[in-house]
Amino acid sequence: MAANLLAGKEVAEKIKQTVKEDLALLKARGMTPKLVALQVGENPSSQVYLNAQKKNCTALGIEHQVNTLQSDISEHHLIKQLIQLNEDKTVTGIIIQMPLPEGFDTRKIQSLINPVKDVEGMNPANMGWIVYGRARLAPCTALAVKTLIEYTGVELYGKEVVMVGHSEIVGKPVGLFLVDKFATISICHIGTSKAGHLEEHVRRAEILVVAVGKANLIPGSWIKEGAIVIDVGINRVGDRIVGDVEFDAAKERAAWITPVPGGVGPVTTAMLLKNVVEAAKMQADN
Repeated sequence: MAANLLAGKEVAEKIKQTVKEDLALLKARGMTPKLVALQVGENPSSQVYLNAQKKNCTALGIEHQVNTLQSDISEHHLIKQLIQLNEDKTVTGIIIQMPLPEGFDTRKIQSLINPVKDVEGMNPANMGWIVYGRARLAPCTALAVKTLIEYTGVELYGKEVVMVGHSEIVGKPVGLFLVDKFATISICHIGTSKAGHLEEHVRRAEILVVAVGKANLIPGSWIKEGAIVIDVGINRVGDRIVGDVEFDAAKERAAWITPVPGGVGPVTTAMLLKNVVEAAKMQADN
């Protein structure tokens, strides 16, 4: 039997409805959230993301501004601009647009964003709250993965979860979110693959999350019957966009599976909007 499709649009619309309600309450208190994206130079793929940010913010009534800096600026100058945004009380959310120029210390720069304005949840303070199980601002893609899993209605207690990929924006925070629900977590990475153990981990996964960025890395035949499969990967193969999981074969074995595109992506965008409003609420309450 083919899997149920975990289409992100439906889940994203529910999140956006909650965001609209919170936004109305904020505006009744005289506060309109303002998101500023700090970009260095011009980048076509980055521009697509910026346009999507603006479109979604405008649709909900969130102010959106892009500050584009010269491509040859120094890291010191970028940090100076960031500190100004931290101190600007009209700015409630900040994004550092990737990629940054070669040689810039990305983690250092992200750590300098005021934690209550850090709408991508990348400041070490916000990462730390995930460990404590009290996150308010967390990486948007990790939140999207968690939300999609919960949408299936699965009881996470005792479930075997395999996370393929250990990035700061997906793998590590997803593992922390789900271990708090008393799932049993295995996080796989290039070391697992080189040791030849990736298949055995994937085959036992009741919940499989893959976020590597390698087309069809996971054969559909590895998927456990009845598993939930969350495919975060976005890869271009010829004129097609595919995920990290071999979709057509996997959907014949899984109970739930996200499509690519149209699965995790729309929910990640909705989570950014949720974080923007959550950040504004945190500032309004101080």
